[in-house]
Amino acid sequence: MTEATALAYYDAIDADDYDALASLLAPGVVHDRPDRTIEGRETLVGFMRDGRPNKRTSHEVTTVFAEGEDGERVAVEGRLFDSGGEKMFGFVDAFAFEDGKIAEIRTYTD
Repeated sequence: MTEATALAYYDAIDADDYDALASLLAPGVVHDRPDRTIEGRETLVGFMRDGRPNKRTSHEVTTVFAEGEDGERVAVEGRLFDSGGEKMFGFVDAFAFEDGKIAEIRTYTD
């Protein structure tokens, strides 16, 4: 279930489906990115909707790692592409979950 939730996170962002994105996040979610830390569901959804430097992107997931009894920690490796199909960077997102919702995301990029 948590692996599916992590993958649904990328689908929601790529589809600009911010209601779906909000439904995946715990109220107190924290996203630690190389450039900033974003705290709270509404703040994170607002950033993804209005604050990203490039909103026309797509995520290509290459590997999913899960650990813990119920996969309570998931790491996703992939690449981010711009609207022209040009690779912007590679990433690994480490997810932690709380009651089936995304509670923490820590992003690493190359």
